[in-house]
Amino acid sequence: MQLAITIFVLNALYISINTFRTMLVVKGHQFLAPIVAVFEEFIYVMALAIALQHIDSPLNIAAYAIGFGVGIYIGIVIENKIALGYVNFQVTVQVDPKNPIHAHNEELAENLRNLGYGVTVSKAYGRDGDRLVLSILAPRKADRRLMEQITELSPDAFIMVQEPVQLSGGFWSKEVDTRYHHVNK
Repeated sequence: MQLAITIFVLNALYISINTFRTMLVVKGHQFLAPIVAVFEEFIYVMALAIALQHIDSPLNIAAYAIGFGVGIYIGIVIENKIALGYVNFQVTVQVDPKNPIHAHNEELAENLRNLGYGVTVSKAYGRDGDRLVLSILAPRKADRRLMEQITELSPDAFIMVQEPVQLSGGFWSKEVDTRYHHVNK
């Protein structure tokens, strides 16, 4: 039984690191990902060697397989806690000064700026009239909170969230973390 637990723990650890490293690669962390990969492979070789030496036991095979599933879950949890990178919210709201329900949407950008977010506003025209399209960059750690704040400030907003792969220039990439953390202490 102790051997099965060892196999489970090693495979769960290996797959957790593997999942996290894969996310680092996808997000373009070209220096951190290879360092993590060294630890990942060290654990992999140990786990695989032990598992293959004792493959004759169904309990060991089950421990290896369950460790795999648990490892993926743990890797995702770790990456979500660290929340590397940024998210870009594209928020589309109706504006109609004659309609009090939509009039507050014109203040949405300023309210979000006061909460520490960078907001760029564009005017657009939709099927039912004038719209504002807000582009909001935020640290990924803030994505759930920002979603709640937008829906609270403008419940009728259409919100689309994307993860930018690269950022360059503008004040966003230089100041968004500082501004967000200063306002949201």
